[in-house]
Amino acid sequence: MGQDAAGVLQRQDAGSRRAEGKHPGSALRYASEEDGQYSCLDYEAAAAAKKLEGRYGYRIAKRAFDIAFSLLVIALFGWVYIITAIAIKCDSEGPVLFNQERIGKDGKPFKMYKFRSMYTDAEERLESLKGLNEKDGPVFKIKNDPRITRVGHFIRKTSIDELPQFFNVLKGDMSIVGPRPALAREVCQYTPYQHQRLLIKPGITCYWQTRRNRDDISFDEWVGLDLLYIKKCSAWSDIKLIVETVGAVLMAQGN
Repeated sequence: MGQDAAGVLQRQDAGSRRAEGKHPGSALRYASEEDGQYSCLDYEAAAAAKKLEGRYGYRIAKRAFDIAFSLLVIALFGWVYIITAIAIKCDSEGPVLFNQERIGKDGKPFKMYKFRSMYTDAEERLESLKGLNEKDGPVFKIKNDPRITRVGHFIRKTSIDELPQFFNVLKGDMSIVGPRPALAREVCQYTPYQHQRLLIKPGITCYWQTRRNRDDISFDEWVGLDLLYIKKCSAWSDIKLIVETVGAVLMAQGN
């Protein structure tokens, strides 16, 4: 699945570069040579991502901050990790952690860690629930998902289920701030515009996570927020998003 998603990304990225050469501009609509369909590309985001590769000072500082902040969170909230693990074990059968392949920067797959919030047969039951999907695009989300355990409802609401991802940050798979990593099956359905959210390393939080109405936002609007971060990413925007995320967690805005 990861290789398929990466292959789609490479083909569509090549088509994007061909279109960019023909039509300069910040955001532009063009006919894809791959499937003949129309897609919108944000060339300002593409240029910002390319420029980011040369911002060595910011990248080194961001990586140093990611490591220091992750170690601090793990040290301060180690007791939360332990209590959550015990609660999950007592609540339902299955492992404490849920490992899932996600797609990172430039289509590179990696294993993302989460505290298990669903029953172990969640993936098998997904097909029967697709008709209830409340999101557009390739993303699947429904309220009162029957696959979520009792403890799962609480750790999702409080975002505790995301805590193991600080180990992904230490490994270098993710950053603290960046677009949320996508599933391989979602990436295979992306338009060229949506693929642009894979231009930088994924993160634990970004603009979408701090929005009160995030469950009402369309997928393309979600992608638009990710591209906004790519265009605006800086030490100040990272700190601001982390502070806003802490506020969202304290308000239990998770889902």
